[in-house]
Amino acid sequence: MRRGASSDRRGCDRGVGVHPRPFHCESDRSIAFGLPVLRQDYSSTVAVAADRAGAAGPGLLAHVLVSKYADHLPLYRQSQIFEREGIDLDRSTLSDWIGKSAALLEPLANAIGRHVLAGSAIHADDTPLKLLAPGNGKTKTARVWVYARDERPWSGDAPPAAWYRFSVDRKAVHPVDHLDGFRGFVHADGYAGFNDLYRKGAIREVACVAHIRRKFVDVHQSQGSAIAAEAITRIAALYAVEKRARGSPPNERARLREADAVPVLGDLEAWLLVQLSRISGKTPLAAPIRYALTRTARVRPYLDDGRLELDNNAAERGMRGVAVSRKNWLFAGSEGGGNAAAIAFTLIETAKLNGIGPQAWLTSVLGRIAALALRYNRSVTGTPSAQPEQSHRTLTVAATSAASYMCLVSGDAA
Repeated sequence: MRRGASSDRRGCDRGVGVHPRPFHCESDRSIAFGLPVLRQDYSSTVAVAADRAGAAGPGLLAHVLVSKYADHLPLYRQSQIFEREGIDLDRSTLSDWIGKSAALLEPLANAIGRHVLAGSAIHADDTPLKLLAPGNGKTKTARVWVYARDERPWSGDAPPAAWYRFSVDRKAVHPVDHLDGFRGFVHADGYAGFNDLYRKGAIREVACVAHIRRKFVDVHQSQGSAIAAEAITRIAALYAVEKRARGSPPNERARLREADAVPVLGDLEAWLLVQLSRISGKTPLAAPIRYALTRTARVRPYLDDGRLELDNNAAERGMRGVAVSRKNWLFAGSEGGGNAAAIAFTLIETAKLNGIGPQAWLTSVLGRIAALALRYNRSVTGTPSAQPEQSHRTLTVAATSAASYMCLVSGDAA
């Protein structure tokens, strides 16, 4: 409590006049992913909702997207929150807005995907998401895939980004299709579906030591195994080397690993072989040892190339938001809804990776798309509006133009 302020019996501070402003967002930054940076202060009151035609403003659209895909709020909860503020927005309206916003933002998501695949090394992972099966009201297991590019550990110049894709199943054809044309290294777990990526030689696998460590942690926690504890300690020595290497240029990282990590990894492999020969193949400990021995050979590329990482944590971090979201809104209502989620995750998580508030950025992007559509309508028809069938075509052109400008040039694209 500030000096001189008084309180009533309920402990309320009478001297501080602080009143929450619902749905109010202020920001003075925009994403630095090769996109325009807002030089002026930005302030948006999100709850300025709709005109008589039911068209939402960019601030409201951004708020709904961020609330669902960053704050993990199902649409029915958002509808209840709006209702408390005297705003009548039912779930079907919010769902329609998300679908249409995703369609406008898809070119920008695709441009982020091209940026990710332009890297020399990426991180890949996937996670299940329930998908409502049409007709019977039941769900089936679909997948969300993430491909992340993050060069910050070796002080690369490219901004970090995460590209999400949705598929109705986990067939190997999906990562093959997603990474078509990519050449370089892929950090990934041991999912067999990724093997088709490596067969042609254009893509090289880098295994994840975090997955190896996790299996020993599970055994240690359940069995109290001294051998598992020793394996965890030996793996920790590899991470100690990485801690010293973080932020250094690739050649220095490779030199440090050659001196300090190569002996540790070699000793770990030899020690695991000895332990495997001493225990029964049916014990719980045998499985993680065998897994480790099959994966360490695929870990070794990181020793020679300072652009590579010891683990796939960049992709796994990108899946945390998906995991929390699916616990709250449970399933995607359709394949289109899954694709919209992938687009939203791409933009929101990429903004967060760059230290930018996703709501302010999406408000700016959607506002620029609307401005381009308005200018396009005026140039074509001489009026600021168009017929409904022309409006969809106009906004699609505007979105594509906005995405192209925002991703490929510096300065103000609007």
